[in-house]
Amino acid sequence: MGDLFHAVDLAVFLIALVAVMAVGLLAGRGETESSEQYFLAGRHIRWWGVAGSIYGSNVSANHLVGMLGLGFSIGFAQSHFELGAIFGLLMLCYGFLPVYRRLKIYTLSEYLGRRYDDRSRLSYAVIMVLIMAGVQMVPGLYIGARSACVMVGDAAVENHTEPVETVGNRREIEAGKITHEDLQLQPVVRVDKKWYAAFVIILAVISTVYTVLGGLRAVVLTDAIQSLLLLGGGLLLAFLIFSELGGGDGVVAGWQEMIRLDQADSEQKMRLYLPSNHPKLPWSGVLTGLIFMHFFYWGTNQFIVQRALAARSDGEARLGIITAGFLKLLIPFFCIAAGIAGYFLIGQRVDHDVDPDAAFSELVRLVVPAGYGLIGIVAAGLIGAILSSIDSMMNSAATIFTIDVYQKYIRPDADDRQLVRVGRISIIVFVVIATGLTFAVIDPNSKDNFFLQIANYTSLLTPGLLVAFLVGMFWRRATASGAFVTIIAGVLFSLVFQSAYDRTVGMPPAVYQVLTEQKTLDETRIDELPADWQQLNSDEITRRVETRRGSLNSINLAFGPSLNFFHRVVLVIFSCLLVHVLVSLATSVEPDQARLTWSDLGGHHPRDLKRLAQLVFLAITLLVCLALAMRSGWIQPPLASAVAAAITLAAFVINSTRRKTPAEGELDPKSADDAPDAPHDTPWWSRDRNWAALLCATAVWMHFFFA
Repeated sequence: MGDLFHAVDLAVFLIALVAVMAVGLLAGRGETESSEQYFLAGRHIRWWGVAGSIYGSNVSANHLVGMLGLGFSIGFAQSHFELGAIFGLLMLCYGFLPVYRRLKIYTLSEYLGRRYDDRSRLSYAVIMVLIMAGVQMVPGLYIGARSACVMVGDAAVENHTEPVETVGNRREIEAGKITHEDLQLQPVVRVDKKWYAAFVIILAVISTVYTVLGGLRAVVLTDAIQSLLLLGGGLLLAFLIFSELGGGDGVVAGWQEMIRLDQADSEQKMRLYLPSNHPKLPWSGVLTGLIFMHFFYWGTNQFIVQRALAARSDGEARLGIITAGFLKLLIPFFCIAAGIAGYFLIGQRVDHDVDPDAAFSELVRLVVPAGYGLIGIVAAGLIGAILSSIDSMMNSAATIFTIDVYQKYIRPDADDRQLVRVGRISIIVFVVIATGLTFAVIDPNSKDNFFLQIANYTSLLTPGLLVAFLVGMFWRRATASGAFVTIIAGVLFSLVFQSAYDRTVGMPPAVYQVLTEQKTLDETRIDELPADWQQLNSDEITRRVETRRGSLNSINLAFGPSLNFFHRVVLVIFSCLLVHVLVSLATSVEPDQARLTWSDLGGHHPRDLKRLAQLVFLAITLLVCLALAMRSGWIQPPLASAVAAAITLAAFVINSTRRKTPAEGELDPKSADDAPDAPHDTPWWSRDRNWAALLCATAVWMHFFFA
């Protein structure tokens, strides 16, 4: 099978693939009698199943390939997607989840329907189905098929060369100093579209079979197995990359060599914080807009939260979520840092440019020895990551459609058997749509990094939804009209703010780089310029660049040539918040709906929420002051990170030792098993809040240590 897979590798890969399918099919036997069993696995999932499924659903091929590719192309700053996720997971654990589980809902749109009305419920259902079937499933099929083609090699890829023309080259051609034949030829590797199409279809069919037959129980169990494959394959690849870079002297030597090479490299890829005008990962965006995106992704995203809803108890759900958080903190090291090491290794060993999305497969070919089963393990991890992502989104999209559209509007009297059948049919329909979109809208040889594209497209649709959840969860006065207007306004604000910025202060990125002296015009590639500039002669290009010099101002110098979607999210969130408050104050609220909040359903007094907000604000203020001191050179990162972790732990201790204020009309108390604060006579290691404190402190420590 190609020039990479030997018989042993192929055998290991196929055994892992067949085992996953067998587990999925066997897990679903006898578990599809009711809709609750099919869509929520009977609410009997243990904590390890919750952890494995959340991790496997999130850390898909998008992460394994996309994160490594971003480490390869941008650097360690991509770790913010993992570090910030911890705050989103804790928000789910102690903010959103108690309300969801108290109401015993199937879908998160059910909460919006009960807290507001059917308009918000349907809006959420439509937006989430669009995101899962159109935005997130499609890239999973794309990256899986593309990576498979590169690893297979031979007939699945095409090797050729392309001339590289810069503005300086064009100037020399016009002066008669060189000809087009003298241009540097760049080796290019492209995947064959027939092989690509075959792999897309294979991935779609495999994931569909066991998801349709087994339901969420099959998804959760296969996700747990695939998470192990993902970790095993990812850690193995990282070990081999660092060992190879270190000259065969082990991981530590490889890490030290990476640091040495990075310090001598102009790009400095190990920086955690990039300038505020960075086009991809500005520090001002990842510490604001990305955090809001994490709150949405982890707290109000059906295909993630559904795993926690299926847990057998609140305590098991929380423990599973926190465990998934610890697993997330491994990714900056075995995936992103490995991508940085791979950047230097490929620079030493490969004579052609490698696209970020192809870096994973190129590194597999470069460092993993064939014929020992190791390539089979890595490939199984990759395919397992793809399947775990696709099956989760299929099941969640089907759950939303079946419960929030079919049962609500088409057949309210449908029994469990009919609901399960409709769920299965909808899975097949969504997969067909996603497969068609994969062929229609994505270039299998794209040079862009698809991971950030997914985040960008998703953020166009979700800010209004997040505000509707947050305001409804923590403010009794929020009304149905306020929520519905906010959800719609969020999409409109996203489009308007992006267009307004780009039209008024924006400019082509390549032109911006020249004007801000990030590179010279002569070294700028022709294909980086706007399409209508590429046929101009060098003097005309120079004049057009100079005419844009007057467009530089304090805004685009601070925030870049185009409005980064992290910054856009911040603008949209606060605009939506204002809209929600104003519309809610102008309309009436239903008393029964107003009680479906965190305070009422969780048995908390509003004073507790106020105290918690004050404590969080104080901790953030102290951390900001510490960051400023570190930035000024008054304190070094190792010491600052230790102090930051101590501040975080202290905040958790203070909050856990406060006496809870009795709430008026408090609902029936929860069992000791489900109480957020475990009894004091239980061992410390069984209290989820202790692990949550350690998890949060570790994430904060990393924010400072790698600054």
